[in-house]
Amino acid sequence: MPRFRQTEDILKLMHNKERIRNIGIIAHIDHGKTTMSDSLLAMAGLLAPSRAGEARALDYLEEEQRRGITIKTANISLLYEEDGKEYVINLIDTPGHVDFSGKVTRALRALDGCILLVDAVEEFQIMTEVRLRAALEERVRPVLYINKFDRLIKELKMDADAVMKKLLRIINQFNTIVQTYGVDEVKEKWTVNAANGTVAFGSALDRWGFTLPMLKRKGLKFNDIVEFYREGKVEELQKLLPLHEAILEMVVHHLPSPLEAQPFRLQAIWRGDLDSEIGKAMLKLDDDGPLVICVTNVIIDPQAGIINTGRIFSGTIRKGDDIYLLMANRSYKAQQVSIYMGQFREVVDAIPCGNIVALLGIDAGRAGETIVSPAYKDSAVGFEQIKYFTEPVLTIAVEPKRPMDLPRLIDAMTKLTIQDPNLVAVINQETGEYLLSGAGELHLEIALKDLAREYNVEVTASEPTVVYRESIREEAGPFMGKSPNKHNKLWFTVKPLDPKVIDLIREGALSEALSRRMRLEVLVEKAGWSSRDAREVVAVDQNANILVDATYGIQYLREVKDHIAGGFHWTMESGPFAGEAVRGVQVMLVDAQLHEDPVHRGPAQIMPATRQAIYAALLSARPTLLEPIYKIQVTLPAEELGNVTSLLNRKRGNIYSVEQKGPLIAVTGFIPVSEALGLASEMRAATSGRAFWQCTFDHWAPVPDNMLHDIVRKVRERKGLPPEPPQASEYIVKE
Repeated sequence: MPRFRQTEDILKLMHNKERIRNIGIIAHIDHGKTTMSDSLLAMAGLLAPSRAGEARALDYLEEEQRRGITIKTANISLLYEEDGKEYVINLIDTPGHVDFSGKVTRALRALDGCILLVDAVEEFQIMTEVRLRAALEERVRPVLYINKFDRLIKELKMDADAVMKKLLRIINQFNTIVQTYGVDEVKEKWTVNAANGTVAFGSALDRWGFTLPMLKRKGLKFNDIVEFYREGKVEELQKLLPLHEAILEMVVHHLPSPLEAQPFRLQAIWRGDLDSEIGKAMLKLDDDGPLVICVTNVIIDPQAGIINTGRIFSGTIRKGDDIYLLMANRSYKAQQVSIYMGQFREVVDAIPCGNIVALLGIDAGRAGETIVSPAYKDSAVGFEQIKYFTEPVLTIAVEPKRPMDLPRLIDAMTKLTIQDPNLVAVINQETGEYLLSGAGELHLEIALKDLAREYNVEVTASEPTVVYRESIREEAGPFMGKSPNKHNKLWFTVKPLDPKVIDLIREGALSEALSRRMRLEVLVEKAGWSSRDAREVVAVDQNANILVDATYGIQYLREVKDHIAGGFHWTMESGPFAGEAVRGVQVMLVDAQLHEDPVHRGPAQIMPATRQAIYAALLSARPTLLEPIYKIQVTLPAEELGNVTSLLNRKRGNIYSVEQKGPLIAVTGFIPVSEALGLASEMRAATSGRAFWQCTFDHWAPVPDNMLHDIVRKVRERKGLPPEPPQASEYIVKE
């Protein structure tokens, strides 16, 4: 039976790992995640049952309530009793909109299991699959809840047989994705089956739900549900089959505890030695072991300041503990330890491993950071980078309405990017522009509202423009770069990077944050590089570029490698062709002549020489621009198919799948982001408002040659650069 939540009771149970469930709710937008959460809150006594389904309690921001969508992840700890046993449910409600996908990815790192929620009418949508694949990538076990069961009866007038066929199709789609993308150890174990209770059905809005074992236990049949609705007996359904009972019964019986999940997950998300002291402590969730916390989210409280949320993988965190941040390389003291209750935090003395914690007083904390006990700062290994499925593809220029607010705007933009790593803030030193890049129009719109609401900075913003990437189409070099003092010479070649390596960087399997040994391992095993080439990787750029040392026996080179890497990163941030970041390039240092006096080969000499040579090489290698491409899915009545295909063709889109889903058709294809701006009004006009569609970033593709020159000119003019790109000869120097 449900009990009113008591912090004391929750804290006691946090030591009993078998009774902990760290779970999240993931889904496509508007499928009913937050509405379902209301029923779980009502069970715990945190919400009046009469308001469940309409309060959207975990959407505590005014903007979330106004729009009816989840924007931020919300955490809450619930107390639940099942068969005389009490459980702590650490629940995270996540956004469904594609623009906030980064928040979902970060939340998954803290979880052991998740509930994939699917609309019974709309079935699997584009973000449903993306969310499920992200969970499988993080080794978070999913179960299935099919929501809006009532719509099949009330709106589509289906009989029991038709309903069952539709539900079975959703279950099969779920299992197909698990079989395709799940690792071998769990492909069979993680498939769901309505008969064993790993699938729940119901209506979050009407607050009822069931699993088949629950239905059998209560002496009801599937056909009875249809009859209840036909007879208008919804209140009886709520009493007989309360939604929270179906969901939480499925959670405690079929989603793993930290004891079961963590050893399996560590193999994928942590690259340290599992036989080390820290590794063994994490495998057995030792409350007395070395402290290890993975930070999964950072928020800024107007009163409290920066708050780091994370999963404790080993040890116990107490107020006043000394802690160390591996990425930031800084020591701190935990000023406050608390658990989340939606928009509130409950301050506690200590929280053991296997749970989710909120920490106050760690200014340098960022999502993906690893926190350890200071005694282990030299031996500890950080967690894998959190892998994002979206990238910033749109940019706006912002400026304060009042010039006196400029310092506050810079501070506010910095804080926004701390809270949301998928936002990128850039100050263009040449043009004086303040640029904000995000995953979509809504993402940027919410960021602007946050500037005004949270930081009291009113701004004017330009229209969104598309983010491009520079790349090359062939190999070029070697080209020489000469230091400003003429005492150092460096020679570089460039070539397009192997797509396999680009994918590894994008997935986070190959990054600057990994140790040299790990990068060597990844390149040899997954990309087929020789051990010699892999060993000589000097730097990996976040935009999927690699710097390799292909030299032999160069005197003093070891002492300037960091300066060369700094020049490489500086160059890749803004290429010569259009001033955009460079992507997909392998840069090779092939020779060097360095001055014997260290004074003459400092960073002020080596970095410009590196940039000069790489610029010459890039401009000689048939440079091009890459544009971001959305994957688009449109759900529409069959009679509107021709209108949608014509519209997508006009927008340089292409269609690769047309699938019948009951009375509707799902069209899936690709469309350039530049063509998707303003697509909403055109889609409404073309289909009389009868089409539902959503886009998600999928990949980068070369701009068509017939458009390249015009786009380069426009991008350069927007950045305040001369309209025509420079020639390679402007950077080529002779000995």
